[in-house]
Amino acid sequence: MKIALQRVSEASVTINGAKCATIQKGLLVLVGIEESDDKNDIDWLCSKIVNLRIFGDENDVMNLSVKDVDGEIIVVSQFTLHASTKKGNRPSYIQAAKPEIAIPLYEQFVAALETAFGKEIQTGKFGADMKVALVNDGPVTILIDTKNKS
Repeated sequence: MKIALQRVSEASVTINGAKCATIQKGLLVLVGIEESDDKNDIDWLCSKIVNLRIFGDENDVMNLSVKDVDGEIIVVSQFTLHASTKKGNRPSYIQAAKPEIAIPLYEQFVAALETAFGKEIQTGKFGADMKVALVNDGPVTILIDTKNKS
């Protein structure tokens, strides 16, 4: 499981002209799932996301988590995080899980993240053509791959 996590001052997801998710201060989490991902990846990643200290404290030092600042989270599925660009100019997405595997894992991830976060999170729609808007605060963007957790 790979994520691109962005600290935002605001973010939203629009599908077919209608906003389906919108937050202020918090995290935009783009998540890519591969077939070998499982509950251990989900649990480790959810704990990492909600406890990652990337928000400024009173001294403007990145020392607070999204929970500490009472932030919000939007999760958006993004299979292109698994793009392989080694050969040619057209990315290969062969590592990305097929929908029949990815959708249940995505739903488990969202539910586990809500549990770890302690409040509802917002999402895009799996497989939809989404327009994601954000104001990256910092900018802070962090890439995390559960295959590199040790």
